[in-house]
Amino acid sequence: MDEKQKRYWSNCQYRMKEEGFHYCFKHYSRWEKIEDEKFHELRNKYLDSAKELEQYINDKCKEIEK
Repeated sequence: MDEKQKRYWSNCQYRMKEEGFHYCFKHYSRWEKIEDEKFHELRNKYLDSAKELEQYINDKCKEIEK
């Protein structure tokens, strides 16, 4: 791994701790400079799952309100 990639990974880890996990991946950055397919696959799966969970909760709350 080259020095740039090491810095990108370190920055990502720092941002997870400082900004919070969800904010880091949903709002802070898409981390396009990280050259790792598995990382991007997992990040996208995480965001898809978070979106699905949020929608499920919102739908349940609408159901309850009826």
